[in-house]
Amino acid sequence: MKIRQLSSSSAGFGEELTALLAFEETADETLEATVAAILSDVRLRGDAAVLEYTAKFDRLTIADAAGMELPREELRAAFEGLPADQRAALEAAAARVTAYHQKQVQPSWSYTDEDGTLLGQQVTPLDRVGLYVPGGKAAYPSSVLMNALPAKVAGVAQLIMVVPTPDGVKNQLVLAAAYLAGVDRVFTIGGAQAVGALAYGTATIPKVDKIVGPGNAYVAAAKRRVFGVCGIDMIAGPSEILVICDGKTNPDWIAMDLFSQAEHDELAQAILLSPDADFIKAVAASADRLLEQMPRREIIRTALENRGALIHVASLDEACAISNRIAPEHLEMSVADPEEWLPKLKHAGAIFMGRHTSESLGDYCAGPNHVLPTSGTARFSSPLGVYDFQKRSSLIQVSEKGAQALGQIAATLAFGEGLHAHAQSALYRSKN
Repeated sequence: MKIRQLSSSSAGFGEELTALLAFEETADETLEATVAAILSDVRLRGDAAVLEYTAKFDRLTIADAAGMELPREELRAAFEGLPADQRAALEAAAARVTAYHQKQVQPSWSYTDEDGTLLGQQVTPLDRVGLYVPGGKAAYPSSVLMNALPAKVAGVAQLIMVVPTPDGVKNQLVLAAAYLAGVDRVFTIGGAQAVGALAYGTATIPKVDKIVGPGNAYVAAAKRRVFGVCGIDMIAGPSEILVICDGKTNPDWIAMDLFSQAEHDELAQAILLSPDADFIKAVAASADRLLEQMPRREIIRTALENRGALIHVASLDEACAISNRIAPEHLEMSVADPEEWLPKLKHAGAIFMGRHTSESLGDYCAGPNHVLPTSGTARFSSPLGVYDFQKRSSLIQVSEKGAQALGQIAATLAFGEGLHAHAQSALYRSKN
């Protein structure tokens, strides 16, 4: 396997790094036109359009709109029918994810000025959220937990899940996760038509306030188009991992950590930064030896050869600076004292600290959310959390005394802007 090896001391390193990080989804005009047509059709014809597209794309004929929804009893049966080890693992993961996100709940607050004016913020949950869960070859019960549980902790009143079931095949672990996470309603639809149904609402599927969850290119394009009609979580790019290692960790561990993200798809990115040149060689050797053991080895190989890199840096300080430039989705600090380096790390979706903290634990059961900003957006974005399912309303209750001083300030500024009604509205309340 030919993973590129770079050195930060080389004259052209800056350009090499820029080229390595470059990723821009080419706009597919045919795809965009298809998605636009589907969304328009769903908006106009509702359930009938959703049923037709489900038959066309998922090869699933549903007799009537009511048949799109799975009964609660089927979700419970899926959960109760799980093998004991899967059920225990799902419950343990759900408990940890819930406990973590309970710490994120934002309370309402207020304070009162000396003149008796009350100012504050009221925090309220969204009324209804739509959760898109991939189906078909992909089955991600962990995504169900990561998207549904923060919403429930936030107090969202109703959570609507859509999951495609091509040829009628249902993934029992996904249904079990939905039951455990408290999803209220589940519909067996997917694609752009499901996004449209959630965004616009149909006679059967309720309109939601926000859509969260991953999907294919059609789902991503649909989410972009409905943003504004409802909220969305983010548009995620290929998965990424950046490992900073001092050279003292088992190289097999690091190679497998790089594999863990590279196996997602051929566009995933896995990068190692280390000041130890011999360690970089050892990781490369481990990767060559371990690759043949991987069922998804061709995907891993393609990702690592096209977008992976093993980079020799001058120091851990420089590694942190390069990491901030990359702003990775997942950052592993596989060093002796990871807390020492935290002040230097400004941009990362999630930081995995210490030699025993593999990124894969974060994907499933550590507790923090695995829905993270990609493609450098960690410079200005955060992981999915309870705060994404809450909104804030400002509270202002001006006292009679406060209206005197504030009225004069507001009027002066309003007159300066040429907005006389604004000024008079404020002055009326400041007159004795």
